[in-house]
Amino acid sequence: MTRAAPTKIHFTMAKEDFYELLGVAKGVNAEDLKKAYRKKAVQYHPDKNPGNKEAEEMFKKISHAYEVLQDADKRAAYDRYGHAAFEGPGAGAGQRGPGGGGGGFHDPFDIFREVFGGAGGGGGGGGIFDEMFSGGGRDGGRDGADLRYDLEITLEDAARGVEKEISFRKNVSCERCEGSGAEPGSKRVTCPTCRGAGQIRRSGGIITFTQACPTCGGAGTKVEKACTACRGEGRVPKSTKINVRIPPGVDSGARLRSSGNGEAGLAGGASGDLYIVLTVKDHEIFERQGQDLFCEIPIKFTLATLGGTIEVPTLFGKASLKIPASTQSATTFRLRGKGMPSLRGGAQGDQLVRVHVEVPTSLTSEQRKILEEFAKISGDADEPVAKSFFDKAKKFF
Repeated sequence: MTRAAPTKIHFTMAKEDFYELLGVAKGVNAEDLKKAYRKKAVQYHPDKNPGNKEAEEMFKKISHAYEVLQDADKRAAYDRYGHAAFEGPGAGAGQRGPGGGGGGFHDPFDIFREVFGGAGGGGGGGGIFDEMFSGGGRDGGRDGADLRYDLEITLEDAARGVEKEISFRKNVSCERCEGSGAEPGSKRVTCPTCRGAGQIRRSGGIITFTQACPTCGGAGTKVEKACTACRGEGRVPKSTKINVRIPPGVDSGARLRSSGNGEAGLAGGASGDLYIVLTVKDHEIFERQGQDLFCEIPIKFTLATLGGTIEVPTLFGKASLKIPASTQSATTFRLRGKGMPSLRGGAQGDQLVRVHVEVPTSLTSEQRKILEEFAKISGDADEPVAKSFFDKAKKFF
């Protein structure tokens, strides 16, 4: 079995917070606490980090933290007094302290076995943890890996929903051997390395670990003659196409799960899942703000002054927008129900339209003459700055 590169960890001398060690919030429930510990335990277990003393120490620390937090009485004492609850005589008002008086903290694999069902050190029999590393149990069945596909869609697609055909390569069950890895006519024989046990023992200092057999992957048996098509793997790479239905209202970062479309399992193991991760492309007109859409539209100064009705684009066609007389630049209007739909079936968002009044950059002689007359009639020629601003600023003149 190929091992991942050892995890490198850096520690400080200060006592770490138990919740931070496990990556959970203080109010975490028992089930989520257990899930968090499982994840950390797999990451730092000595079997995954052979020879890495820092990983081994981290494994002890997270087991220490879980041993305290999974016990209601100890957790209450820790929440109230912190590490002081387990230090010195009578620590934690008589609570059994992890590493202190009153019983002390036991072998970290005690907690590990509780969570993973018998796996771990001390020569314990195969459990869930061994399957995590070998990918399967004693029957040789190994579940296929989950796959990820990154898909970019337009904002229009996200608003209306769309069906997309995607193409990717994955490992599928070998047709020649039907996924067994054995050449047709051959059989499976007892693994010579583990003699059918599916596991081998390894010494890690004062602790003895069990791990899945590297020859048979924990199955206890191996093929007598490997399949010539897949070379004993039981799977072959193949290009695959599937149609994916994208619901209206999705946003960047949304994940769609296509069950069973991941890599094929081995020796009868279940296929993994395919996760399609979406990215919505930036739009040339609209900016998305949650379920609302925002856009800016330039209008003529005559329309802003006199008022009128204009047509504005939406993701669902055109809409009429009434511009009142004397509209000022940067005024924002709301078109209700013209935004993004809700994934949960709630109310549709709105479209916000901000108008900017355009000032003409060139005038004909006739246009200039008319505007000059307007300026005289309205008094703009004598007071080009708004009176409200001038009253505030006149002390500076």
